[in-house]
Amino acid sequence: MALQVVYGESRNRIRASLLAEQLRKVADEGTVYLGYPVLATAEETVEVDALMVSQAHGLVAFLLPESVPQDGAGWAETQARQDRLYDVLDSTLSKHSTLRKRRALAVDITTATVFPSRVNAPPSDAEGSIFCDLQDVAAQIGRLPGMDEALERAVQAALQRVTTMKPVKKRASVQDDASRGAILKVIEAGIANLDQWQKQAAIETPEGPQRIRGLAGSGKTVVLALKAAYLHTQHPEWRIALTYYSRALHEQISNLVTRFAFEFSNDRPDEEYLQIVHSWGSTSRAGLYSEMARAAGTTVRDWNYARATYGMDDAFQGVCRELLTIVKETRPEPIFDVVLIDEAQDLPPEFFHLVYHFTKEPKRIVWGYDELQKLSESAMPNTDELFGTGPEGESLVSIVNREKEPRKDVVLPICYRNTPWALATAHALGIGAYREDGLLQHFDAPELWADIGYEPVRGELALGSRVALRRKDSSAPDYFREHLKVDDAVVLQAFDTQEAQDIWVARQIKRNLTEDELEHDDILIVLPDVYRAKSRAPRLMRTLREQGIASHLVGVSTSADTVFVRDSIALAHIFRAKGNEAPMVYVVDAQHAAHGYNAVTRRNTLFTAITRSRAWVRIVGYGDMMEVISREVDAVRAKNFELEFTIPTGAELDRMRQVNRNQSTRGRATVKRATEGLQMFMEAYEADEIDLGDIPPALRTRLMTRLMEELPGDDA
Repeated sequence: MALQVVYGESRNRIRASLLAEQLRKVADEGTVYLGYPVLATAEETVEVDALMVSQAHGLVAFLLPESVPQDGAGWAETQARQDRLYDVLDSTLSKHSTLRKRRALAVDITTATVFPSRVNAPPSDAEGSIFCDLQDVAAQIGRLPGMDEALERAVQAALQRVTTMKPVKKRASVQDDASRGAILKVIEAGIANLDQWQKQAAIETPEGPQRIRGLAGSGKTVVLALKAAYLHTQHPEWRIALTYYSRALHEQISNLVTRFAFEFSNDRPDEEYLQIVHSWGSTSRAGLYSEMARAAGTTVRDWNYARATYGMDDAFQGVCRELLTIVKETRPEPIFDVVLIDEAQDLPPEFFHLVYHFTKEPKRIVWGYDELQKLSESAMPNTDELFGTGPEGESLVSIVNREKEPRKDVVLPICYRNTPWALATAHALGIGAYREDGLLQHFDAPELWADIGYEPVRGELALGSRVALRRKDSSAPDYFREHLKVDDAVVLQAFDTQEAQDIWVARQIKRNLTEDELEHDDILIVLPDVYRAKSRAPRLMRTLREQGIASHLVGVSTSADTVFVRDSIALAHIFRAKGNEAPMVYVVDAQHAAHGYNAVTRRNTLFTAITRSRAWVRIVGYGDMMEVISREVDAVRAKNFELEFTIPTGAELDRMRQVNRNQSTRGRATVKRATEGLQMFMEAYEADEIDLGDIPPALRTRLMTRLMEELPGDDA
């Protein structure tokens, strides 16, 4: 093992790094945190320049003053600073029962002040304190007693919990130790500790841009929220923006940042200096785009303008491109010290160009993205595409990691949201690993499978190679395998009719609420078909109501920013569900993904829906097409959740994408023409300009027949 160094926001990065190098001489395990943790009392925030936790030498907190005291008053102030540091550490750690030995703290705390030059006459009454320079610090620390492994783990956990996402729910109503609610208590407690990768990603902030990548559920949103609160506490004068793509994420991110800010400083974040804003914004709430447009002194474009001018698919890219043209001409002043971007894979390059311009030097821009943003692609645009190049074509942004510096490129390798079985099922369905007509899509670089937590069982990760893949044990936390059963984690049910499907779902949810000790906001129903969600949801909501269960359609019954409502089950189409998660997820109408038309989009939708689940997922559908999905799920289960297929060659990938691209383009044009025609009809009908009798009888019969098939029930 080696001593892990986490490079936080040190007041003096050079001296802090030199201290870490000296500590490496005496400790070959444990962690040194530089500029972390932030410790707060009721009256003040107490700075700690470095902190070391190791089995060999215990717990040591360091201060790095700028000079050696020259008189008694100076030494008294230095001792007082050490005493304050000791007191707040003692108070912080004493809150954890695992660190108490009856009435006393089970771990000894040593405080050390390391001066920039030799110390001649330190005070003689400084018991438990060290006063030295960098040349002598290794010898001083080397004399300290250590702690056993169990106590070291408990100290690390306690320090991490200072800045972790403690479970929001107490789940005090849980009575049955074997219920799903009890299992969730264990899982949520496990999620509450940062792993070493998340810890580094959250605390380390280089002097410049930083990229954080990982699968959905690897903790990117938590890391970005923690980093925002940490930087805000360290630099309250900085103007920091944390932005995101999915509007439904606002409440989650706001809550996280607020909780982390309280843990750092016992206070709410100052909204004037730390803004949590949507990437675009709306008429009622500012967004990062609208802030940048106002800073440029130009008109803020809204959704209606963007859709009419650039089309639905390119609306945001179009307005960003328009603003970028103005910015390049007028060169307005930067307005942000730090910008953090969640869901970066969903945002256009022009947005990043704007962020680069409006962020002050040294361009502290942190962007987190899903490593597998689309199943047919493998990577975000490179940094030159995202941020542009200089006059001579040189890169403006470099994200190369260097030793003894904060990392600029961070990978989060563990997926905490999805069970390994749900993730393998989602990937199998998404790429069509067991599809009768063969693989539907694949990304360019086969080695990406290893980056996202798979390992070859047979074959190799190479174009044209036959391969069998399984999830690495290390890519998922232990609590999934310890507390969940495979057959219960992923359940598939196929029905003859939509009505039968809805009745089964409603009865299962009633059981979840009455027997499983789950709560309403533990459950999410995902509707894959965005276009039909408004007409589809009422039928399922009626069936839930018949079971005495209240429900709501996100963005219709609630605002677009609110997903979960107390004592009500959330139904959301895939765009509203994206970015959110729930312990129990029902993916209804899953046969939607089996149709050949627009197959890639439909498969990606099913993949995203399944990966909303944090513990259990129910994949349900009806009709003949559901047999397609059932066969593929049965196949991956029969293979013990291995993915076995032949990786396409480069030429095969090109052909595969060409076929799907052509189909998708034709499909979008058809949908657009049909939608425009229906819109004209509805406007004329509602204005009493035409009557249903004006439709030719044969066409009217066909239309009514299909509507009855799609919208069964007398209140459809």
